[in-house]
Amino acid sequence: MEQNGRRRNGREDDKVENVSDVELQRTNGRNNRGNPEDEEEKDGELSVEKAFEREELPSWRNQLTIRAFVVSFVLSVLFCFIVMKLNLTTGIIPSLNVSAGLLGFFFVKSWTKFLENSGYLKQPFTRQENTVIQTCVVASSGIAFSGGFGSYLFALSERIAKQSAKENSEFKNPALSWIIGFLFVVSFLGLFSVVPLRKIMIIDFKLTYPSGTATAYLINSFHTREGAKLAKFFFDFSATYVGVGMICPYIINMSVLIGGILSWGIMWPLIANRKGDWYSKDLTPSSLHGLQGYKVFISIAMILGDGLYNFFKVLRRTLVGLYIQYKGTDLSRGLPVADRPSPDTPKVSYDEQRRTEVFLKDQIPTWFAIGGYVIIAATSTATLPHIFHQLKWYYIIVIYIFAPVLAFCNAYGCGLTDWSLVSTYGKLAIFTIGAWAGASHGGVIAGLAACGVMMNIVSTASDLMQDFKTGYLTLASPRSMFVSQVIGTAMGCLISPCVFWLFYKSFNIGLPGSQYAAPFAVVYRNMAILAVDGFSTLPKHCLLLCYVFFGAAILINVIRDAVPMKWARFIPLPMAMAIPFYLGPYFAIDMCVGSLILFVWEKINKAKADAMGLAVASGLICGDGIWTLPSSILALAGVKAPICMKFLSRATNTRVDTFLGS
Repeated sequence: MEQNGRRRNGREDDKVENVSDVELQRTNGRNNRGNPEDEEEKDGELSVEKAFEREELPSWRNQLTIRAFVVSFVLSVLFCFIVMKLNLTTGIIPSLNVSAGLLGFFFVKSWTKFLENSGYLKQPFTRQENTVIQTCVVASSGIAFSGGFGSYLFALSERIAKQSAKENSEFKNPALSWIIGFLFVVSFLGLFSVVPLRKIMIIDFKLTYPSGTATAYLINSFHTREGAKLAKFFFDFSATYVGVGMICPYIINMSVLIGGILSWGIMWPLIANRKGDWYSKDLTPSSLHGLQGYKVFISIAMILGDGLYNFFKVLRRTLVGLYIQYKGTDLSRGLPVADRPSPDTPKVSYDEQRRTEVFLKDQIPTWFAIGGYVIIAATSTATLPHIFHQLKWYYIIVIYIFAPVLAFCNAYGCGLTDWSLVSTYGKLAIFTIGAWAGASHGGVIAGLAACGVMMNIVSTASDLMQDFKTGYLTLASPRSMFVSQVIGTAMGCLISPCVFWLFYKSFNIGLPGSQYAAPFAVVYRNMAILAVDGFSTLPKHCLLLCYVFFGAAILINVIRDAVPMKWARFIPLPMAMAIPFYLGPYFAIDMCVGSLILFVWEKINKAKADAMGLAVASGLICGDGIWTLPSSILALAGVKAPICMKFLSRATNTRVDTFLGS
């Protein structure tokens, strides 16, 4: 949902992080086994790695093949279109890790099978190469999220500034040159910030990283004879949100529907009746001093309440987890980073021994990670003030001092809960840097730019650690993972701005009522205004309602965590409820249809639904995403649809018939 977490989720974009939990449950249920790391050779369970021990393990260089990056590039373009479309509409972004692994397997396996039948196959397709593809695609498409094209970056534009509470504030319109330059100087820092701690996170702390584990499970299963059969899937040019609904947990979809009913069915009609009392009758529908202001700021209040609660929840779990990990450890040995030995551990299974051996084989030197971070940080500190003159060099230095700590907290919390709080850290930067700069020194622009810097660092750091977990479970080298992540990030820095530019030139994005309204761009802009100007811009009684819904979001989360799970699963998620408050409930029906399809399918044939549900959902999302490219090209060429169809209510249809008959 709102981009607190891409894939995640959600991932507002980051609240769909629970999607990966469902993926893991479905894949685990497929063969009645636990996650791959627990598939030990005891109690009659089979060892995953013994099933592959006859296969030669390719070196880290041989895992990085040309065909892998060609396929990665093609899938990156497709996934960037998908993420961009979701960014500019609902902001709900499901976890695409599994879809990337599945599609990578399908394309390369089809090609290698053709070459094998023709007698030209020189190098077999391995699960390590599959993991490299997945890593590259997720890194590339992740830039479409962390790049802020539907949030902070587009919030800088004049188009969004005119819709904000302070219409005459500064703006910076999109241009390919500065967008690409900005992404290149900020997107690689996160990769270097947590590399030295990969060993402690994956091996010593044994963090789960459910998205990475689910992806590894599928990749491992695809490369067995039985698992390959599950990789056959179908495309259909259908609604993206039906596929999203099939991937998202039922509670996410129902929360969106409940939020739409509460806001558009009850609250907004009641507030609209107060026109002339609570706000002027002469205001335009898009003015934030009228009804639109209640929609925007109440949704912001719910998002902040939910985000802050979960921030402190994950922070508490992180600190408790760290305390438990070190409670019995000899701290004189130092933190077990990549270049230092781990504490003594009890006897482990064959799978874990094998995976640890491979994971530690190809080291990434700590000096390389630290040196890379310092060099890139120095370069971006010198460069960013030329892109945003409001963002002073000392603001950037402060961000870079605290960013590694926040990146670690987010990566650790993501490993425990699969909950990425990327957008929460971005909002923290908006309020701190925006308030520090102040209105007279371009605080709105400085806050939004600082948000972009922080989100890119924190997002890429947690993504890399997820991919390290996937690589650990598939015996992919950490070096190949890191190189693939770097290449994927570079691809994303070029592909994502170009895809955004195609949308920007083809459609009226960011305009209220348009196909791509970019709702979170307005939300982020007004957050920055709040940070600079305070609450003076809010319409009558709006602040009181914001307090109520801010508190309600926290209270709902407290209740969800306090009651037993059998009841908690029926309590809606405030973040998901907040999305239709501003955007409207139109997409909720599509998502609920996706849930209904999956529910009925599970009742008819649960085994087949578990095996094929993700594949069908991926086909729905990708099929609709594929059509976005030719649709954009046709729009640029000025081609009009020969037939237009619209469904009207009975009352409206009667009026139309009366008009046509007159």
